[in-house]
Amino acid sequence: MNSQIMELRDITRVFQQGERSLTILKGANLTLEMGKLTALTGPSGAGKTSLLNIAGLLEAPTTGHVMINGIDMSQARHRQRIEARRKHIGFVFQFHRLLPEFSAIENVIIPQMLNGLTRSEAADRAEQLLDMVGLKQRMNHRPGLLSGGEQQRVAIIRAIANAPSVLLADEPTGNLDPQTAKSVFSHLQQIVKLTNTAALIVTHNREMANQMDQVLELTNGTINEIAK
Repeated sequence: MNSQIMELRDITRVFQQGERSLTILKGANLTLEMGKLTALTGPSGAGKTSLLNIAGLLEAPTTGHVMINGIDMSQARHRQRIEARRKHIGFVFQFHRLLPEFSAIENVIIPQMLNGLTRSEAADRAEQLLDMVGLKQRMNHRPGLLSGGEQQRVAIIRAIANAPSVLLADEPTGNLDPQTAKSVFSHLQQIVKLTNTAALIVTHNREMANQMDQVLELTNGTINEIAK
């Protein structure tokens, strides 16, 4: 079975600023495989978030191809992109973006119900997943009563609740203290391996990057693999 789930081929991204063109990505390439974590590093302003948005089908590349399970989604119609994103992709952001009026378990239940599960089915899965990251005793607390690390663990569980093929994370520990960041990243590693998900993680933390299966660096619009 082919373990490759996502491939970005010759991705370019050009922004128009009045009469001026700003080229952020210049033929970027990467491949994501199931059960593997890929770190994406590079200086601020290099285009890491733009690349993540393109991989997540939130924006289209100027040219190039976004392949998911061998299907080119780069120029797909809006509805097709929404469907592919819902089916294949989970997102984790630097700031957890949990719904403050709902408990931890409700934050994990809601996206599953939007994906067609009954509340009972979604609740059972949410409880199992939260237990996996040590939050079973905290699952009925609202985000405001959780620590930063607990909130981010809930955000990770929410992202993988619908069993996406690809997990995209933008500085998922960047807002945490070093010790909490290590704990959250450890849980993230565990989840990726247990669920056989492909993960692309943007980070400035080189120590964390070196613990992943591969380290990529985005500079001058292109991607190169970095030896660990």
